[in-house]
Amino acid sequence: MPAPEIAGAEATTTTPARAPLGLWMATALVIGSMIGSGVFLLPAALAPFGASSLLGWAIALGGALLLAATFARLAVHWPCTGGPYAYVRRAFGDTAGFAIAWSYWVSIWSGMAAIAVAFAGSLGALFPALTATPVRAALCALAALWTCTLVNVAGLREAGRLQVALTTLKLLPLLLFGLVALWWVGPDRYVPFNPSGQSLPQVANATVILTMWALCGLEVATVPAGAIRDPARTIPRATLLGTLLAGVATILACTAVIGLVPGEVLKASGAPMAEAAARTWGPGAGIAIAALAAVSTFGAINGWVMVCAQVSLAAAGDGLFPRAFARRDRHGTPVFGVLVGSSLATVLVIASYSRSLVDLFTFILLISTSAILLPYAASSAAWLRRGTGGGRIVAALALLYSLYALSGAGAEALGWGAVLLLAGLPVYAWMRRSTPATR
Repeated sequence: MPAPEIAGAEATTTTPARAPLGLWMATALVIGSMIGSGVFLLPAALAPFGASSLLGWAIALGGALLLAATFARLAVHWPCTGGPYAYVRRAFGDTAGFAIAWSYWVSIWSGMAAIAVAFAGSLGALFPALTATPVRAALCALAALWTCTLVNVAGLREAGRLQVALTTLKLLPLLLFGLVALWWVGPDRYVPFNPSGQSLPQVANATVILTMWALCGLEVATVPAGAIRDPARTIPRATLLGTLLAGVATILACTAVIGLVPGEVLKASGAPMAEAAARTWGPGAGIAIAALAAVSTFGAINGWVMVCAQVSLAAAGDGLFPRAFARRDRHGTPVFGVLVGSSLATVLVIASYSRSLVDLFTFILLISTSAILLPYAASSAAWLRRGTGGGRIVAALALLYSLYALSGAGAEALGWGAVLLLAGLPVYAWMRRSTPATR
């Protein structure tokens, strides 16, 4: 039976023979979406907290695994395309579903723009002439964005194969870097443990929102469920395995960098991991890490382009986004959604190309993480309301974690999140008038 035309239909109606994404492709999508540019920039943001940032990492990874376990149960209970949006809509109705779909969709394509700019920064460390001017840097970012867009337009299978290759190229070196680098770090390099002067609870609250940026994307295997073979088995495995592998690799790498580079130097570094490698093993190692960062960011762009289109596809199939987003070509690719998401990201790149990489990432980190924590919290609440069987304690803890992490974003980020959410209301009102949503 061919893939259903309506995105919100049950994912199990897609036969294994037709579904292009298997376990390794789905796992690679999770890891590739989580390990983007954040891991290469976070050590600089965490430098003021020193080794005490491990408190944030511990809480964030624990919370991420709680969320992953909750999403795994949701994927089995409601095997449908759309991820957080689909679960919230089934539990709370169309209005809540639209709010989550809009928030999630905005966080993805805005994140695509930031990651594309970060790719340009990584490429500039290898070939300075390519990013010598803001215009050149913007062109490099857009070249990466639209290369991934064209791969996704070619089909999900091609995008999935590219994701497996890129994930392998960045996960293994990142794990190797973290494990080897820790051998070069003595305990004395983490003294003082807490240089910030804040209390440990304050440090934990401040660092959870920062570290969670590197763990966002844990749910992406639930989004293209209709394109995954045997989703009831594949999605839970891919979600938990991908979250664990990406989380461990990221924590190892960031902790090693904090120990290798003096705090004052780290705070001002635009490429902290490359700085650590160059200081420890020489300039060649720094160049290799810069190349790894370029591969990592490119893989993250590819994964988020795919997820962005699948979210709008699911919402359009349920009548909450314009119907054009639900159209698919003969390969099953939602081309319109791919192109619109990339076009909006392009606008952001052009509008913000004059900003520095660090400034742009500080802004995107808080906004995007806040925007995505709302779907995480709502999805956990969806299981508490409509889920069957066990997992309620896990879901309740995941909900509490999401709200706790969200509290660390600050008033400015939460304010911007509210503005972006309200911006979707005219679209929802127009869709309700023109095409009554189905339930």
